[in-house]
Amino acid sequence: MFHAHVYFDLPQLDLAEQVRQRIITERKADILAIYPLVPRLVGPHDKPMFEMHFADNQTGFIDWLDQHREGLSVLIHPVSANELDDHTVHARWLGQQLPVHTAIFTARR
Repeated sequence: MFHAHVYFDLPQLDLAEQVRQRIITERKADILAIYPLVPRLVGPHDKPMFEMHFADNQTGFIDWLDQHREGLSVLIHPVSANELDDHTVHARWLGQQLPVHTAIFTARR
């Protein structure tokens, strides 16, 4: 399984919701779950975001997301027992790469 986190600044809240709705409308079959906007900092994330899950590294969906992300940064990572590597070594970015606060992963050990 993979997670994708779509980041936005608070003034981009409406834009982020438009991107989210477009994913639901046009690519629902590609995703396992999509969650509401989180307009605050959570976990290792440096900006507000919304999250979606998909089954595998779906090149077609990722290419579509890259074309329709409206300039928002997207972190895509696998899900394994090693969250630190998932969010760093094995991560892929669409758009600008943002900081990931990795201390949270070492604190969980």
